[in-house]
Amino acid sequence: MDEALKMQLLFQTLGDANRLRIICFVGSGERSVNEIVSATRLSQPLVSHHLRVLRDKLVLETRRKGPFVYYAVKNKRLLDALGIFQELALAIENLKSESPMFCCPPWWRR
Repeated sequence: MDEALKMQLLFQTLGDANRLRIICFVGSGERSVNEIVSATRLSQPLVSHHLRVLRDKLVLETRRKGPFVYYAVKNKRLLDALGIFQELALAIENLKSESPMFCCPPWWRR
């Protein structure tokens, strides 16, 4: 598969704010579905849907202990990459706020 296509598929998986919240929460340590539901304040069916997508795309891995399933980030380098993207998003937002608003060119004001 083309490298650009692989990246596109990963970005599509990560391109949901709820999934990013789940990854960041699970990134601090292994978590159960109930813990994820409580932390994200999303419904249990919605959390389960996003967990399935993240597990199917090999972003998260699972471990079963009795009746509970625990989720963890499969590759910790993803957390580093997300940190870089967060810094980039903040830098872009700061650039937007520093940019002057559009002004009419001087010849327009005549």
